[in-house]
Amino acid sequence: MRPSWTPPAFVLSGPAGTISAEAAVAGFADVADAQAALSAGRAPIVLGALPFRPGAAAALFVPRGLRRERSLRPAPIVGIPEVRVVERVPSPAEHRVRIRRVLEELNAPHSTLQKVVLARGLRLSADAPLDADALLRRLVAADPSSYGYLVDLSAAGAPYAGTMLVGASPELLVARDGDRVTCRPFAGSAPRSADADVDAANAAALAASGKDRHEHQLVVDQLRSALAPLCAELDVAPEPLLSSTAAVWHLNTPITGRLRETATTALDLALALHPTAAVGGVPTAAAVELITEVEDDRGFYAGAVGWCDAAGDGRWVVAIRCAQLSADRRSALAHAGGGIVAESDPDEELAETVTKFGTILSAMGVARPNAALPD
Repeated sequence: MRPSWTPPAFVLSGPAGTISAEAAVAGFADVADAQAALSAGRAPIVLGALPFRPGAAAALFVPRGLRRERSLRPAPIVGIPEVRVVERVPSPAEHRVRIRRVLEELNAPHSTLQKVVLARGLRLSADAPLDADALLRRLVAADPSSYGYLVDLSAAGAPYAGTMLVGASPELLVARDGDRVTCRPFAGSAPRSADADVDAANAAALAASGKDRHEHQLVVDQLRSALAPLCAELDVAPEPLLSSTAAVWHLNTPITGRLRETATTALDLALALHPTAAVGGVPTAAAVELITEVEDDRGFYAGAVGWCDAAGDGRWVVAIRCAQLSADRRSALAHAGGGIVAESDPDEELAETVTKFGTILSAMGVARPNAALPD
């Protein structure tokens, strides 16, 4: 007899409900193979993670079992062992150097670059194996409006065998339901505060920030350009809205559309839009090239997590506010980033990553903000 509860290999849980899946019966490191399996009817659904860098190995699979529910199913209560930050990758000082390098590129004569998103990492060590599902539940409890996710990355091949990506993203990359398309891009942020007056002031300052509105508009413009050829109708909100997680205020702009061709699937849309200017830059190819040169490999951080069924419907979220757990679950690597534009200040950009690390560090019980503070 099978146990009544089996740890999942995939979960995406958000305002639209929860989809969870058990281990893979077929995996795809090549996105084209996953698309072919869907179009040929060999796969009723494909789910998993897309990497940040286009062309790198994906972690997509056809699950053995699938559940669609309104919320996360009850599971055994599991505690979180003590977790410590053991290394900052790179050091805060080096991250500032990288930001200045990018600013030189942005401000160089005849440069085509308008925005580059730089990230830094924290290596974490746990006193006992971390339970990915327990961590997911803590993330969802802290931010019910976010998209909690968990993905077994084994389908990407040997370097990722047994590893797991866990996070809670505020950002919907794209959803498709029939011929309807929805995006909710995020860019521009400010820290939350326990003091109500300070919190309100931070939100108001973000809404009025020329730098953050510029950064956000670059994302919106990029998505508009990518969606226009695919949509017969496209509605982009004229002004960004304020939204928040437990740790961060964000600017976001609702975008909706109607597809020209229903043959365009949710996975096709995700590939057409990713990486957005919220995690890559503008123009995309030049920004990704510079990120690859300046940073270590991001792997699946700032990629996308989601699903697409044989009818073409699906939902993909941007893989931020996350950590990749090692195969033995005794260590993890978390990332946080920020968009660099010509007006950016290195110290402020570094502080922004500190704020964004708060989501995953709080879920792991790591002292915040000391573990991520600059040197």
